Amino acid sequence: MAVADTRFKLNTGAEIPALGLGTWQSAPGEVEKAVSHAISVGYRHIDGAFCYQNEEEVGKGIKDALASGKVKREDLFVTTKLWCTYHSRVQEALDLSLKNLGLDYVDLYLMHWPLAMNPNGNHPLFPKHEDGSRDIVQSHSHVQTWKNMEKLLSTGKVKAIGVSNYSVRYLEQLLPEATVVPAVNQIENHPSLPQQEIVDFCKKKGIHITAYSPLGSTGSPLFTAEPIVEVAKRKGVSPATVLLSWHVARGSSVLAKSVTPSRIEDNRNLVQLDENDMATIAKYTDDLAARKAFQRFVYPPFGVDFGFPDKS
Repeated sequence: MAVADTRFKLNTGAEIPALGLGTWQSAPGEVEKAVSHAISVGYRHIDGAFCYQNEEEVGKGIKDALASGKVKREDLFVTTKLWCTYHSRVQEALDLSLKNLGLDYVDLYLMHWPLAMNPNGNHPLFPKHEDGSRDIVQSHSHVQTWKNMEKLLSTGKVKAIGVSNYSVRYLEQLLPEATVVPAVNQIENHPSLPQQEIVDFCKKKGIHITAYSPLGSTGSPLFTAEPIVEVAKRKGVSPATVLLSWHVARGSSVLAKSVTPSRIEDNRNLVQLDENDMATIAKYTDDLAARKAFQRFVYPPFGVDFGFPDKS
């Protein structure tokens, strides 16, 4: 079996494909073709979110792929996310996403961030106070949001629920109050931000990790980092392939974002990294740790300390 076709078992008993297509920041007019093409070349995991404002195109891409007759809905693993301004309207938010996607259910529904923003603010997605700070509802706990998400499971509209951007601190607040343990915690993850504390905690609790921004960012130093390049040369692949493959070797699923057909295909060429390869990459992360040089690329200006330990 190709590494890209690896699947990991969730605590629900369902399987999540190791490689997913990410759709964040994919430009309008490009997402539909990207999703359709990805599925046609073997992707079975599609990751989206209400906040990305492209769910309708994602849904059209899925519909295109299903119309080909080569894949069935049950073969696909579709994720979307509850946005911060809908924490008090969980069912409404899910129904909106399903309508946008043109689907009867999603395989995974995530709480995008563990904080609520004013649902009646001056913007439907990013409400702000007069001073420019985010209009956050301090009185609403993410734990209450989770309790409402748990109720979705009986509707048949979601197969599993999970969280995103959760640190150990937030999970420690949530888990004692939860009836359902999150199936997934989706976090920014790459060798420049290994988040080992969170990864280890989730593994102990049976929560699967999905990595986003696996390559860092545009022009990321990861592409030229000596240990990454060393492994790439050893394997005869690109540094990007090594970075994506690193997650599967860790037991995490990974989201590769692209709208370019050739790159979508290249991202499926994952390789099996052995202990020697992983040790080489570990030297890079150990060096960053020693210099306190971990780098986070996605840190929205919410004015909230999310308790991430690897913030440099």
